[in-house]
Amino acid sequence: MKRIVSISVGSSSRDHTTHYTFLGQDCEISRRGTDGDFQKAIELYKELDGKVDAFGVGGVEFFLQVEDKKYYFRDVKRIGDAIRVSKVGDGNGVKGLLERRAFEYLEKYLNEKEGRSLKGLPALKTTVVERYSMGKAMVDAGLNVTFGDFMFALGMPIAIHSLGAARTLASVLLPVVTQLPFSWLYPLGSEQDKPPQPKWTKYYEQAQVIAGDFLQIRQFMPDDLTGKIVVTNTTTSKNVEELRQRNLHILVTVTPRLEGRSFGTNVMEATLLALMDKPQSEVTPSDFLDLIERIPLEPNIEVLN
Repeated sequence: MKRIVSISVGSSSRDHTTHYTFLGQDCEISRRGTDGDFQKAIELYKELDGKVDAFGVGGVEFFLQVEDKKYYFRDVKRIGDAIRVSKVGDGNGVKGLLERRAFEYLEKYLNEKEGRSLKGLPALKTTVVERYSMGKAMVDAGLNVTFGDFMFALGMPIAIHSLGAARTLASVLLPVVTQLPFSWLYPLGSEQDKPPQPKWTKYYEQAQVIAGDFLQIRQFMPDDLTGKIVVTNTTTSKNVEELRQRNLHILVTVTPRLEGRSFGTNVMEATLLALMDKPQSEVTPSDFLDLIERIPLEPNIEVLN
């Protein structure tokens, strides 16, 4: 059996363990949160290194990639330094592949089931410099996207409407931002469990498609999401119920739902690495794509209302 453990600096209330078989190989997949405690996470990595086939790095990532430019987080380097033996994935190796597939599958679903298209629909992407590959997939799908980086990351009522503007913003801000403590940039631990505090409501209301990190979407989401589509990453059964009560039409997660919840892209990357019989240093993007298509790893599209 392959053992995959995602250690997250996020809330332990989202912990989950499941068993699943991929291409005939049994896998145990676990998520363990440290409630915002970076040092505890590092100790867990050291304790389990070599005892698990692959780690997922949850709640943080080693770098942000905007086009071909990578911006490395100083804080998160400590995690990489703690892992010596086991393979490790933070999601960057598969994120772009899975996000693009999610919008392709959603387009096909809307064409076949509802007689409509994503093309021309107004959309909100919470932050594009944090998930540039998703923003690019949205633009390529024909969505009319508003990027909320200034709003969701900096609390400033400024909207961005192009990937070019996002690249400029990244080049100015990310060299500085990635040197700051990660806890300043993203809700960790119990912060993730707070009830939504509606804000930027105009942008939620205008959008037919809302996409991005689920905790960012949830943090400011309004009580009414009637008729809307959310495309996101990790959601628990509790999250799904929250969205159902807000009358959300369709929930799309870029990873499949396993026993009631979708795991993050870091977990999927770690799982794929565990299934590969080769050193991580030799793994290529085509290796990931080949496994994704053979399994296949498909997005989950769920009609809630």
